[in-house]
Amino acid sequence: MINFLKLFTGLFLIGSLFTCKGGNEARPTQPVKPNRIDSADKFPRISDDQLLTLVQRQTLKYFYDFGHPTSGLARERNTSGDVVTTGGSGFGIMAMIVGVNRGFITRAEGLARMQKIVGFLKNTAQTFHGAFPHWLNGATGAVQPFSAQDNGADLIETSFLMEGLLTARQFYNGAGADETALRADINTLWQNVEWDWFRQGGQNVLYWHWSPTNGWAINMKITGWNEGLIAYVLAAASPTHNIPKIVYDNGWAGNGGMKNGAAYYGVKLPLGPSLGGPLFFAHYSFLGINPNGLADAYANYQQQNIAHSQINYKYTVTNPKGYYGYSADSWGLTASDIQNGYTASSPTNDVGVIAPTAAISSLPYTPTESMAALRFMYYKLGDKIWGNYGFYDAYNLTNAWFANSYLAIDQGPIVVMIENYRTGLLWNLFMSCTEIKTGMKGLGFTSPNL
Repeated sequence: MINFLKLFTGLFLIGSLFTCKGGNEARPTQPVKPNRIDSADKFPRISDDQLLTLVQRQTLKYFYDFGHPTSGLARERNTSGDVVTTGGSGFGIMAMIVGVNRGFITRAEGLARMQKIVGFLKNTAQTFHGAFPHWLNGATGAVQPFSAQDNGADLIETSFLMEGLLTARQFYNGAGADETALRADINTLWQNVEWDWFRQGGQNVLYWHWSPTNGWAINMKITGWNEGLIAYVLAAASPTHNIPKIVYDNGWAGNGGMKNGAAYYGVKLPLGPSLGGPLFFAHYSFLGINPNGLADAYANYQQQNIAHSQINYKYTVTNPKGYYGYSADSWGLTASDIQNGYTASSPTNDVGVIAPTAAISSLPYTPTESMAALRFMYYKLGDKIWGNYGFYDAYNLTNAWFANSYLAIDQGPIVVMIENYRTGLLWNLFMSCTEIKTGMKGLGFTSPNL
């Protein structure tokens, strides 16, 4: 169960385009004496509700204010130039829906941005059997290779993008010509993805990548448990290129092989690797898929995500490696920048780095613990990790290191999961898709939301 490694393998090999040149140049690291946190509030106290709104509004700016001027898509990171991310753009689309719903931007502004994004994806961006690459050039639509062999279709990134686009289709439900045309264009993109083709010759599993020059050379199966559930849900839901249940059972679930069942820190974990893995497993697919009351033959997904978040929290509080600054107020291990690199932090890959997106995006699962972390990060560390687009990507209090980077895949879940915690908006929209209901039922899911 190491497919999640793909999300960061090679990022900083190619990342010299972005990070070696400027990853920590824009704002010099602020010196802080190790083993000391200034306990003074850095900003005036406001209500928790006001704080959640502030974080959503500020973080949305990464996608709306800093979106690529030609394509409207989300830049991979704040030093990426023309390189945009397809999966992160899906998250950004969902964040902009939150922005419209909360009045941060008008419906007309949100619609105009969505038209720009969808028009670029439909008319300019390169696709392969309907699927998009991990990265695109936001000005030309050409593939920006993620690695030497990864220069074509990426089914997981495509899934995150489609998750956002289908949510937008449900949100922009007006009878006017503009919103009607937007929905039609989204349907074209959605129906063009040849999910069944990614079975690589009819196998009972989906494959992550295909390259126009290297074919199936990467040969990575999408198998659980990780962030890939959304790919199987969308593939089963496709009105044009769907997959049968056996592909889900054999390929994703390994006929039960993805089950865990062990207890960590007194919490039983239904699925996945030891101690749960990085927290984005509980976020990316579940920006749209509502886990509350959701179950199938393998797990109750509400229990899975709560358990995963609780184990991550309890591990950090227990702090077996003795890092300075780990506490009930400073926790959360997931994929993020680290000093001189990037990694998928977890209890089994703990390098002392906390990522704000980890705890904040788990608000639906651990509301008390996540809110405590959000308060600490804003009030106590805000002079170090709060900037123009919300919280910077990560920090290490042991080494007094604070990132000055923003990553689309980390910023998006903050806005979206805060909103799902507050109102369930994105869950309600995505789960309202007729195709999603049909597809998930066909895979054996039960839920009050289906």
